[in-house]
Amino acid sequence: MKFPGRRRHKHYFPVEAKDPLTNQLNATERLQRSYITGIDQIVVDIEAKVDQAFLDEFQLRRGMSQVIDSDITNALYDRLKLNDMVDFEFAGGTIGNTMHNYSVLADDRSVLLGVMSENIKIGSYAYRFLCNTSSRVDLNYLQPVDGPIGRCFTLIDETGERTFAISAGLMNHLRPESIDKNLIENSSALVISAYLMRTQGSETMTEATMQAVKYANDAGVPVVLTLGTKFLIEQDPTWWANFVEKHVDILAMNEEEGLAITGFEDPLLAADKALDWVDLVICTAGEKGLFMAGYVDENLKRETEYPLLPGAIPDFNRYEFSRAMRKTECDKPIRAYSHTAPFMGGPDSIKNTNGAGDCALAAVLHDLSANVYHKLNVANSAKHQQQAITYSSLSQISKYANRASYEVLVQHSPRLSRGLPEREDCLEQVYWEQ
Repeated sequence: MKFPGRRRHKHYFPVEAKDPLTNQLNATERLQRSYITGIDQIVVDIEAKVDQAFLDEFQLRRGMSQVIDSDITNALYDRLKLNDMVDFEFAGGTIGNTMHNYSVLADDRSVLLGVMSENIKIGSYAYRFLCNTSSRVDLNYLQPVDGPIGRCFTLIDETGERTFAISAGLMNHLRPESIDKNLIENSSALVISAYLMRTQGSETMTEATMQAVKYANDAGVPVVLTLGTKFLIEQDPTWWANFVEKHVDILAMNEEEGLAITGFEDPLLAADKALDWVDLVICTAGEKGLFMAGYVDENLKRETEYPLLPGAIPDFNRYEFSRAMRKTECDKPIRAYSHTAPFMGGPDSIKNTNGAGDCALAAVLHDLSANVYHKLNVANSAKHQQQAITYSSLSQISKYANRASYEVLVQHSPRLSRGLPEREDCLEQVYWEQ
C-alpha cells in the first residue's frame, strides 16, 4: 500500500527526490525520523479453548478480565500443558501489540517502555516476548527486573466468549525514574492503556505512567489512550471521563467501551460525546466497521465526494475528507466524522479478534507519525499551512485502519508478521483511489 513512511520503494511523499524550487532541504543532511513511544505491561499471551467447568475450577468469571495470583497461575498453566490445551503463545500486551504493528506497517522505529526480566532463559516467557517483537521496536529503554514478566491467559469457551486471566509477575513495577523525559518530549505521540491504572500495593506502574503523561502534556505531545476493556471503565466511568478530559488528546475504544465511558450505545454518538474531552476519536464497532470523529476549522473543512450517510447524526460524514486538528488550534472548530465498513465485508472466517483494535490504532498512529515526519523534513510544504495532527483525511485513515485490522482477524496472532501489500490483487482499486 502506498502510504507515508519508510519503505524500500519510493515514498508516497518523495522528500528525497528534491525539487530545489520547492524544497530547500540540504541534500547532504540526513532525514529526521519520527517515532512513537508506548508504555505497557510486558506480557505473553497464552490462548486455549476451555469449557465452563474449567473456568469454575479456577474461579474465573466468564467474559471478564481478572488478575490471578502466582499459585493459580502455575496450576492453570500446568493444567493447560498437561492436557495439551494450549493453542498459541504470543508476545502480547495492548500497547506492545500496537508498537509492534506500527513498526511493521511503518517499517520504522517505535519505543516500548516497561519492564523485562534481567536474566532471560531460552524458552522462557521473556524470551518468547523478545523473539516475537519486531526488531524495529526499540527495547533499549525497558527497565530490568529480577523476576518474571506477566502472563495473560485468553480462555475461549464453546460460544467464543473470551475470559482473560492475568498473572502480573513484575510487569507493574516500572518506576517513574525509568521514564526518559527527553524521549517522551521528542515523540510523535505517547500511547498508554487503561490497564496501566489498575495497580495495587507496591506496584509503581500507574505512578510511572502519570510521570510520562505529564512530560507529554507539558511538551504538547499527543497522549493516546486505548480503553482496553469495558469492565475496567464501568467501575468508575466518571473518573475515566475526567482523566480523559484532563490528560488525553486521542481516544481509542470499541463500542462496548464507548458505552461504558459515555453512556451511548450507538458508536457514532459515543464518539461524538468523547469529542467533548479529546481532539480525535477512533471507535471500532465489530461488523459495523470503524468510526472516527475529530475537529477541523470551519475554513479548512473538505466535503466528502461519497454519498451522505444517515445515522444518529444526519449526514454525519459530510466533512470526512478533512484532516483532523486540535480543537484549540481551530478558529471556528466544527466536528467531522467518518465511517468505513469492514474491509472486503470482513473475513470469511474470523480466527482471532484479540488485537484487531490494536492494529487499527497502529495504522492511525502511522498516519500521525507520517505527518510529523513530513513536517520535520519539508517544513515549508503547503500541506503544513494547516495545523493538522493527521497526514491524511479521516476517510483515508479509516480505510487504512480497517485494512490493517483485517490482517489480524484472519490470523491467530494479534501481531502482524509483514506489512500490507502496495497493490491488492483482491481489492478493487476504487477502494483506495476514491
